[in-house]
Amino acid sequence: MTGAQTTAQTAAGHPAGGPARTGGTLLALAAAGMVVSVQQTLVLPLLPQFMVRFDAPITDVTWVFTASLLAGAVATPLLARFGDMYGKKRMIVLTLVLLVTGSVVCALSASLPVLIAGRALQGVSSSLIPLAIGMIRDAFPRERIITAIGIVSATMGVGGSAGMIVTGLIAARTGSHHPVFWITAALGAAALALVAVCARDAGARAGGRPDLAGAALLAAWLVCLLLGISQGNAWGWTSGGVLGLFGAAAALCAVWTVVQLRVRAPLVRLTLLVGARSLSANIVSALLGFSMFAAFTLIAGFVQAPSAEVGYGLDGTVLDVGLYMLPSTVTMLVFSALAGRIAGRIGPAYTLATGSAFAGLCYAWLAVSNSHVYDMLAFSAIQGMGFGIAYAALGTLAVQHVPMDQSGIASGINSLVRTAGGSVAGAVTASILAGQVIAGTEVPTLGAYELCFWVVAAGAAVAALIAVGHGLRHPD
Repeated sequence: MTGAQTTAQTAAGHPAGGPARTGGTLLALAAAGMVVSVQQTLVLPLLPQFMVRFDAPITDVTWVFTASLLAGAVATPLLARFGDMYGKKRMIVLTLVLLVTGSVVCALSASLPVLIAGRALQGVSSSLIPLAIGMIRDAFPRERIITAIGIVSATMGVGGSAGMIVTGLIAARTGSHHPVFWITAALGAAALALVAVCARDAGARAGGRPDLAGAALLAAWLVCLLLGISQGNAWGWTSGGVLGLFGAAAALCAVWTVVQLRVRAPLVRLTLLVGARSLSANIVSALLGFSMFAAFTLIAGFVQAPSAEVGYGLDGTVLDVGLYMLPSTVTMLVFSALAGRIAGRIGPAYTLATGSAFAGLCYAWLAVSNSHVYDMLAFSAIQGMGFGIAYAALGTLAVQHVPMDQSGIASGINSLVRTAGGSVAGAVTASILAGQVIAGTEVPTLGAYELCFWVVAAGAAVAALIAVGHGLRHPD
């Protein structure tokens, strides 16, 4: 190995620092990941209230959630590349600074556009998870990498549930959304301090220049695609506006692809996106991102639906949304910690397939049976098992075949497609719900929700099949 490649680890395969150093790094990264996940979901239980507060349709209000994912999708490969170039800790600190700034903007917002702008700033912090995974691969001994990645990955589900609980507790005491974001700002500041003190960079630095043109083109075609999907029902799927947006997305994507192939240091290395060992992992990542974030948006509305008025739902409060997801928090923590042992026996690909299968099962359950409290609790517990196993394995599968100095960008690309899948999920589910409503109202029908559950279950099932195929083609 070269000196650069052994910066993080010695020739014997042990990290440059001792257990105390890696333990402090893991604590800081897990805490920061938790805060990032909290900000992603804390607005979901409030979406019905935003429709009333801002007198806006669901397709507009959904952008409070989608804008955060879109900003993360654009920022992730750029900051992951910067992490490989300038140090992952610096970029993690930057993402937390932007999270705090966005939280303050949201806390002061009095209109929907300002709220969406603040959420976009917050969304940049989604880059933290792949940066953290790259830092773990740089600093941790081989036998601890999968477990450490599993713990950080589990924060996506644990923090997601915690965010909805925090929102519920606040919503029970005030009708304002401002306190929610002041709390996020405080949590972000605490995580920032912890990372600054405890996290340690141990990776090699790569050279090159940032691909700003690639970032701008990526943002442009993603916005066109998501705007077309979200406005399909409102404008008409065959309308000039929607078809024009889809055409613009396709054209800009083609230009972006050409740029990525020609520049010396592309934003997204297409070999890491569609290479022989990368393509299946990235497709699975997109499908799982679609499934997980779709669930967040669907469950919030379904739990709060008044059954006496609309014929379905659990008559829940904003707080109930988070409480129903507590089983997912517990099972995700447990099974993400076990994912390393499972992968050691059957390999990361088959571990990923197992987790994806459980994820599909939980959505199929809700599609078939959804009228009782135990249905939601069973869904939540199985979902935590599935994503706890799948995300730990996915984080490993995304980086195990790339050079150490490209671990950040490889993880970043995998996170990019997961976040893009989540962005599409919000737009697709909003379109289905808006397209099938109870006569004379804007309230989605039960059939609309069940169709969404089946679509999400199918996505997770396809992810499981692709993971099995990867394991057959590339045995460890």
